[in-house]
Amino acid sequence: ADCRKSEILILDAFTTKLLSSCCKMSDLMSEKITSRLCFCFTSYTQHNQSLCLFLLKEIPCFVFFSCGEPRQKQRASSRNERYLFHVTNYLPDDLFNNMKMYCGKYIRVCKELNMSFMPQEAQVFTCDNPGAFWSIYSPKSQDKKKTLEKLADQLVSVCATLDEYPGVRYKKDSNLDNAKTLAELVDNKLARYYELDDSGKKKEKTQAQVLILERDFDPISPILHELTYQAMAYDLVDIQNDTYNYKSKDGAEKQALLNEDDMLWVKLRHRHIAEVEIPKLVKEISASKKQPDGKITISNLAQMMKKMPSFRRQLTEKTVHLQLAEDCMQCYSNNVEKLCKAEQDLAVGSDVEGVKVKDPMRTLLPVLLHQYSTYDKIRAVLLYIFSVSGTTDENLSKLIQHVKIEDERDFILNWKELGVPIITSPTFFFSRKTVRRDRSQEEKYNLSRWTPVIKDVIEDAVENKLDIKEWPHQSESPAVWNGSGAVSARQKHKASAQDERRSGSRLIIFILGGISFSEMRCAYEVTQSVKSCEVIIGSSHILTPKSLLDNIKALSKGPMENFTIDERSNA
Repeated sequence: ADCRKSEILILDAFTTKLLSSCCKMSDLMSEKITSRLCFCFTSYTQHNQSLCLFLLKEIPCFVFFSCGEPRQKQRASSRNERYLFHVTNYLPDDLFNNMKMYCGKYIRVCKELNMSFMPQEAQVFTCDNPGAFWSIYSPKSQDKKKTLEKLADQLVSVCATLDEYPGVRYKKDSNLDNAKTLAELVDNKLARYYELDDSGKKKEKTQAQVLILERDFDPISPILHELTYQAMAYDLVDIQNDTYNYKSKDGAEKQALLNEDDMLWVKLRHRHIAEVEIPKLVKEISASKKQPDGKITISNLAQMMKKMPSFRRQLTEKTVHLQLAEDCMQCYSNNVEKLCKAEQDLAVGSDVEGVKVKDPMRTLLPVLLHQYSTYDKIRAVLLYIFSVSGTTDENLSKLIQHVKIEDERDFILNWKELGVPIITSPTFFFSRKTVRRDRSQEEKYNLSRWTPVIKDVIEDAVENKLDIKEWPHQSESPAVWNGSGAVSARQKHKASAQDERRSGSRLIIFILGGISFSEMRCAYEVTQSVKSCEVIIGSSHILTPKSLLDNIKALSKGPMENFTIDERSNA
């Protein structure tokens, strides 16, 4: 509504991604916005200030920044009364005062919007900050406090957007205190934000809870080969920025965006690959190409496609997912299928028959002797180490020699920075293994027996079963939280059963150190099973197994050091 009289929309890097996740160019044009300029800066810099000054002097526009600091104006412009300035989070007082002093008379609208996070999916958000992993966990980091402050601001922004003033809890950790620190920051910032509501009265706590936990609560899920469609695709296929590049049958280069607008993707992404039903897609595509008389011609097909844009979109979606599913299955058949049994046995601690794995090393050795990739062997070695809660230095050296990563030991050793035991030591205290829920009756596939720990956490929270000693309250809700009720986190999307507005409470999960696709799936699964509770889950960024291993390795490097992974064949 603010920008309807303007013609140009100026965005920085963050708000470009934010706006793209919420609307299309056609939506902007319907609001009379005919141009969109994107500038890349993410902090208060001289470039940022100079650009804002230029905009104030020369361009009547709607400006949407995640941050920005205009300098003092040098000259006036007759068009400055059309300048609108919006930021995605609150401006510091000194910055706001500078704006008011130097260019207040040229700004018609100035608004602070609580939108400093990325709505990744209907129930998933990120802070769009992969660098937070290094800043929080690297021993060489000098900006951990600043990073936690920023994450706290963004998490408060999520709560404010959802109009929630939640109670805050965190997972107590014997080795790290990042979750506790972030919980304190979030609770204090929420209190300041909600000190006065729109009516001038102090806002009371709502029936919602935030749970904050460290990445070490479950090191297994992010590195395990997952066989549900979305997680499998992002693990095995080269998908960058949610864009899938593939070749059509005629050899042409194609791209497909995997997001909420692709309804078939939304329908299939959490299914096991065995349920994606490739043969059914093939039949549907073949059937859709046939004319009533059974004859298929290029001209007939072209005419039909022109008349049915909706049909064309659906056909394209099916073709894309047919190709993507085939790519996943090709990788699975080549290597992953044999890996999965060993990985599942190590992760679960028992075989398909439920017999306990007494000697995990015997399970690991066939993987090390096979010609798997270096990354896959590292993942298997880590699963072995996690299964035995750490190994000896001598044993680890032998494993590293088997994998042939003598010069890249940090892939494994740096997990200690996350509080995960790698080398057994009397001085390194590691809490007992979490008691898991019995899900043996839920298992449908032998190679998908592992359930992410976060699903246990979510279900325990919904059922009010979290141990108060392990999950201290930073602040409590006014009533005992029972997980009843939910409201959709997405404001602009197609209606569906899970999007219907319902009364009750929300559970907001935030994982420090990144979130995996399998953990994202758990939020949807619990929401669907409980019905009355919507689970919103988020983190600084989304992990793939490869990106997590690269992040782990980088922890021992300085902030400006570059590194490459030497992917070798162990022939």
